[in-house]
Amino acid sequence: MTRRGLIAPALGILAAACSPLGLLNAVGPRDRGVRRITRSVAYGDQARQTMDVYAPDGASGLPTIVFFYGGGWDSGSKDLYGWAAQALAAQGFVVALPDYRIVPDVVFPTFVEDAAMATARAAELAPTWGGDPDRLGVAGHSAGAHLAMLVALDRRYMARTSRPDTIRAAAGLAGPYEFLPFNVAASINAFGHVEDPLQTQPLTFARPDAPPVWLGHGTADVTVHDEDSILLDAQLRALGARSELRLYPDLTHEDLIATFSPLFRKKAPVLAEVSDFFHRTLGPL
Repeated sequence: MTRRGLIAPALGILAAACSPLGLLNAVGPRDRGVRRITRSVAYGDQARQTMDVYAPDGASGLPTIVFFYGGGWDSGSKDLYGWAAQALAAQGFVVALPDYRIVPDVVFPTFVEDAAMATARAAELAPTWGGDPDRLGVAGHSAGAHLAMLVALDRRYMARTSRPDTIRAAAGLAGPYEFLPFNVAASINAFGHVEDPLQTQPLTFARPDAPPVWLGHGTADVTVHDEDSILLDAQLRALGARSELRLYPDLTHEDLIATFSPLFRKKAPVLAEVSDFFHRTLGPL
């Protein structure tokens, strides 16, 4: 998923247990005082255009985050990533966790359009969940980070929704932001039909007036190399935008998001640093 191509996914800390990331939804401790408050809220009329919402007990006026899981644009489910949304919600946020349509049923830009629609719908409904629609950020891991950065940087997607200016901050974990040429199955199937491939790359849309961006990457990531985050951070900074880059030594692609789980949280302060970024950028208006 980088310009050097998608290599076999790194197994990381979960490999020892022979467990995919989704297994964390069924095993291990969960953060207390936070729960899924509603399930399968529609943001469109298709089966995968729904989202679950997590929030601390008694939430009122909290910053709102829309979190997109990864899966190479062709897999994944909100039912497998509730643990990650719950962990983030426990840091003091209302968190919407959308599904989105995937390859082969759709191709680019449909899944990005879904991300924008979900973000707008989350802003509309945030007050009913105890969230603040005026303090909303987007975040994602892997392919989900690609979605988060495109809806935050390429104005066209949110401009087509009812909430064009709603995104105030964006965080990407292990995201592919510059992965030309399309030379592996995942990128070919999702983007190979595009006449202008640059339109698929978040790096293309770096701009001086971008919302604040946080980029995190493991230096041992061989699925999406840390160069993607380094390049996007450098481009944003060169343009005068606010960008923060955090590289985590020895963490793999899966490790980075797995550290959201209490089981692996001591491995690196990823959750704490993402949360700190959002509290700083989504603070009181």
